[in-house]
Amino acid sequence: MAGHGSSCGACKFLRRKCNSDCVFSPYFSYEQASSHFAAVHKIFGASNVSKHLLHLPLHQRSAAAITISYEALSRMCDPVYGCVAHVFALQQQSQITLEILYEKLISDVCFFGLRNQMYI
Repeated sequence: MAGHGSSCGACKFLRRKCNSDCVFSPYFSYEQASSHFAAVHKIFGASNVSKHLLHLPLHQRSAAAITISYEALSRMCDPVYGCVAHVFALQQQSQITLEILYEKLISDVCFFGLRNQMYI
């Protein structure tokens, strides 16, 4: 159960009593109810997320809750691509950086190659 003596973020959002065996309590704080869990509930549904978390071993649930929250928040901003839009953006940045580095490498090779020919 959450530290406020009342509900965790999920139970606060769902307007229900938070029991000691609440599957959401360790992963959704009271303060995150309006932002994180609201998105999770809207995109995936509280029941579905609860089932998924319960099917996971305890040591994997925290990472799963973080991932589910991130994907839900991403889907709220970009309903078509979700977090894949971030992946595409990072791939583009990587490609641009690689192209810049390659051009710099070619430039340096040409410069130092010409410089070395002057000393031969």
